[in-house]
Amino acid sequence: MGSPNAGKTTLFNSLTGLRAKTGNYPGVTVARYEGRHILDDDSHVTIEDLPGTYSLDPMSPDEQVVATVLEAGTSGDEPLDGLIVLLDATNLRRSLGLLAQVQQLPHPITVVLTFTDELARRGGSVDVLALSRATGVRFIPVIAGDKRGVASLSESMGDVASWPKPMLPPPTDPSGVADWATSVLDSASFRAPGSDKRTSRIDGVLLHPVWGTVIFFVTMMAFFQVIFSVAAPMQDGIETLFAWLGGVARANIPVAWLSSLVADALLAGVGGVLVFLPQIALLFLLISLLEGSGYLSRAAFLMDRVMGWAGLEGRAFVALLSSMACAIPGIMATRTLPSAKDRIATMMGAPLMTCSARLPVYVLLIGMLVPGDLRFGPLGAQGAIMFGLYLLGAISAMLSAWFFKKIIGRSGVGLPFYMEMPSYRLPRGRTIAVSVWDACKAFLKKVTSIIMLTTIILWGLLNFPLRSDADLQRAGIDSRDEVAVKAFVIDNSIAAGIGRAVSPVFEPLGFDWRINVGVLSSLAAREVFVSTLGQVAAAEDPDDPVAALTNMTHTDGAHVGEKVFTPSTVAALLVFFVYALQCMSTLGVMRRETGTWKWPVIAFVYMGGLAWLMAWLAKLVVGGMA
Repeated sequence: MGSPNAGKTTLFNSLTGLRAKTGNYPGVTVARYEGRHILDDDSHVTIEDLPGTYSLDPMSPDEQVVATVLEAGTSGDEPLDGLIVLLDATNLRRSLGLLAQVQQLPHPITVVLTFTDELARRGGSVDVLALSRATGVRFIPVIAGDKRGVASLSESMGDVASWPKPMLPPPTDPSGVADWATSVLDSASFRAPGSDKRTSRIDGVLLHPVWGTVIFFVTMMAFFQVIFSVAAPMQDGIETLFAWLGGVARANIPVAWLSSLVADALLAGVGGVLVFLPQIALLFLLISLLEGSGYLSRAAFLMDRVMGWAGLEGRAFVALLSSMACAIPGIMATRTLPSAKDRIATMMGAPLMTCSARLPVYVLLIGMLVPGDLRFGPLGAQGAIMFGLYLLGAISAMLSAWFFKKIIGRSGVGLPFYMEMPSYRLPRGRTIAVSVWDACKAFLKKVTSIIMLTTIILWGLLNFPLRSDADLQRAGIDSRDEVAVKAFVIDNSIAAGIGRAVSPVFEPLGFDWRINVGVLSSLAAREVFVSTLGQVAAAEDPDDPVAALTNMTHTDGAHVGEKVFTPSTVAALLVFFVYALQCMSTLGVMRRETGTWKWPVIAFVYMGGLAWLMAWLAKLVVGGMA
């Protein structure tokens, strides 16, 4: 346990590596991280990373979880054997206040002193052995990247009962704690660090009202350029692999329906989503680099001004920023807001932030809309459009939160927003690797569970009812022409009936029944839209499914024979996915956080209506430019 930015995540990852798991504490949505650490004798201990807290006097659900776990003396079904408390050496006076509270508890304690290298670099110093004598507990200095401190801590975890305890706990009243901290620091010959001159110089530029904002937008633009340019070769390789596997399945599985299930559903559908794994990995790699270097907290500071113009406080930006990975942690992050009305207003906007689930859809559609070699000066057009979509989602999220705050009404005086600015540091390789692996693992789990199940169901809807040779003959279809047979079956399937039934709703947007089915299926997971189109394209042209999508034409209606994916239709689809709330998990978390279905229903309806309206406007604008 320890305060935010004390290095808990880095130490936890060093001790547990990839032997960690995540979950939620019973009854609350606060994330829980637990992992195993292997000791020298090949036995193991279970380590739990508690949420960051500055004090044991809870002011948020996160801090309440810490207090509850420590008071109960158990974590889940297991008793707590001991506490590892992390203290930041550069903020030692403040950190000792937390230690004084923890020492009132009956658990054995070992203190890990972090950032002692930074303390020395900034001209500070402390006698670690004297700290141990003054507090009565063992202090172990651990520097990121130095295995000696971690090895010493690992050795001590094998015998928690031997951890030293103070003869008397520190005082509990605020003035007594302050005097105690002063005496401890004096005993340890503590010399406070000076200001970080390197960080101050960099912040003079990055936090400048004008240049800092320009650099922020340039950084974000480069962010999306990298996602497209670097991932493209890897994406092509995965695409080629799954196309080859599909051909092998068709050639070697004699049963027609089973061959179609494997080739068109599992390999074309699921493989069509897995193609975007490189983009997901790059997205989280870049986010981890920005966060680990300390830049993201500066971005929050810069955007706090923008949030103020929108009538929101800085805490709301933290929640919206979290939604760039997924709306679920973004909605959970609203727990830090002091006002229930502000929480609801921010929740109403958080799903509009572009999450990683939209990334496969955006990459597919932007690739169809814009040639890969088109550039705006030094910038690739595809990356620029991706940045524009993310920016549109962010602006829309803030406007939505502002609107709902006005509707619900203000609630009291806003509290000041405090955010600790860590010094600029080189991100730790292991921490970044674990973060990227967790994101990729979650994506793969989603692909092999809900997306695969939905894809198989869609295959059934796209291939039933089964057609006999007599049915094909009556329709004028040569039963020996596999592509023509599959096209006929899909065009007369249950899914086609569903897609045509909702056509009056989506026809003004230029969507045909196949797009309609994809939009409806994306209610299970946005990525299923990609797998739906992948199945249809693979069935129509198994040798070149990308060309099949590009050349796909309307099979009925007023536009029969015309191309489906015109620039105006693709633009409408992109904007539709910016606004539509198509994630049932998000609605479920919103229900759990608000305690009612009222707000999830309102969110689903207003975002659906807004998505239709904005997509219609996008179609008109792009169609008028064509």
